[in-house]
Amino acid sequence: MTPVDGLFEGHVTVRDLECSRVFYRDLLGLEEASVFPERKVAFYWLGGRGNAMLGVWEVGGTPQRMSTHLAFRVKLEELLLAPEMLRQAGVTPMDVAGKPLTEPVVLSWMPAAAVYFEDPDGNLLEYLSMLPDEPRPDLGALSWSAWLVRR
Repeated sequence: MTPVDGLFEGHVTVRDLECSRVFYRDLLGLEEASVFPERKVAFYWLGGRGNAMLGVWEVGGTPQRMSTHLAFRVKLEELLLAPEMLRQAGVTPMDVAGKPLTEPVVLSWMPAAAVYFEDPDGNLLEYLSMLPDEPRPDLGALSWSAWLVRR
């Protein structure tokens, strides 16, 4: 078996490529690697050229379209600012249950801090930062402030 040490490439399907290009490029700040209009796809570098890639494919609004989930690794200090930045951009930050949040949620089994949100097509995206603490699966998912108190 070949060991896997991270996600290099993921793909999402969208209804409107141009709308999604604005979201991923301008709102999330991802660098466009290449756009192929004839194939209705845009590729983005994640974490710099050659590190990881996201493909965004226009497939239309058919009822059978696929919804996707991707988690983007981010620095903790950036993650802590993400809920407010998303709200200011008109995007609802959510917890693991899909409820709006004001601070990151901690997935204590990992442990990792996370903020979930959706792109314009309802694909579930996540900002995630691994924490240096020991896993505490018994705590479930809890708010960032509750995690800090529990330390």
